[in-house]
Amino acid sequence: MAPHDGLVHQKEYDWRDSNVEFIGSDIDHKVKYNSAATEPAWQDVGKAPGLLIWRIEDFQFHEGDSYIVLHSYKLGSKDGEEKLGHDIFFWLGSKTSQDEAGTAAYKTVELDEFLHGIATQHRELQQESSDDFMSLFPRIRILSGGVRSGFTHVETEAAPEERVTLLRIFKNPRSAKADAVVVYEVEPTWRSVDEDDVFVLEHSGKVWVWQGRNCTPMEKAKAAQVVHDMTLAKHMDVEVLSQSEPRSRTVVAMLGGSEEAGDEPLKAPRPMARRESGRPRKLWRLSDASGSLEFTPVKEGEDISQADLDSSDVFLLDTGSGVWVWQGAGASRTEKAIDSSGAHLTPISKVVDGNESPAFVAALQG
Repeated sequence: MAPHDGLVHQKEYDWRDSNVEFIGSDIDHKVKYNSAATEPAWQDVGKAPGLLIWRIEDFQFHEGDSYIVLHSYKLGSKDGEEKLGHDIFFWLGSKTSQDEAGTAAYKTVELDEFLHGIATQHRELQQESSDDFMSLFPRIRILSGGVRSGFTHVETEAAPEERVTLLRIFKNPRSAKADAVVVYEVEPTWRSVDEDDVFVLEHSGKVWVWQGRNCTPMEKAKAAQVVHDMTLAKHMDVEVLSQSEPRSRTVVAMLGGSEEAGDEPLKAPRPMARRESGRPRKLWRLSDASGSLEFTPVKEGEDISQADLDSSDVFLLDTGSGVWVWQGAGASRTEKAIDSSGAHLTPISKVVDGNESPAFVAALQG
């Protein structure tokens, strides 16, 4: 008997014989939309201009969490009806869990499906938040810790007399509004202090406001608002000190610095400062027109425009500080299935042909 006689050979399955074939198809989108329609959080969203945020309280982001932000804006009118554009941001805190980040990404796709796939999706990283995201907020607070949830364990808050919290208050560099500020919780050490900004220290049941010699009147005023919010229900003592006052060294000493440290130049890099990558602007094309998926460079430098895009393919624009994925209306399902999850250190956004956001148009123009 031949060696192979009597053996059953396993059938080689074609992926077209499975439900994978339907990913990205009309029926796939319909199933996903019907699923999204049952999510209570999405009911009545995307019908009017405005800003909606999930898992956030009073514009306070926690570095241990992930958030979803929907920004809807007017694009004009068509056939007598107002047309809206949508930006969906999922913001990942520097200490968010992998499960929570994955859930935020999944729910972002679900929300986009609920909005019929026309939204621009943005993945935002705490330390690399984009100008478009930061400009949404007149005041944004980024605090340590996280919100207690099924993914995150949050320690019980310490008693007021034991709590040590240091907040750095500075002008939002990504916003065109002159009075937009960032309130960022930093490590409570004197090495976190910078003479260009205002710092609010909660220590031993008292609040201290330390004004750097180069801070602006606007930053001082915003710090006063922050302190008012902190002490409204706590009835805590507050002391305001300018760096030029000898007593300001008390704050430096409480943060572990020597008395002499208060006389030295205090310079600490601002959180979320823009980091120049040094990468040139470059446009890439993803196409399977040849029968296999190919990723090829199209153009490099400043001379990139919307005329370089082709609706039959997918394009990737690397601006040097972020990445945009543009999906042509006629791109194949294979091309649209590009996985950008590996670019975990770079802000990345996805935009759909015919629904380009103003931010994407600006990115193309450099």
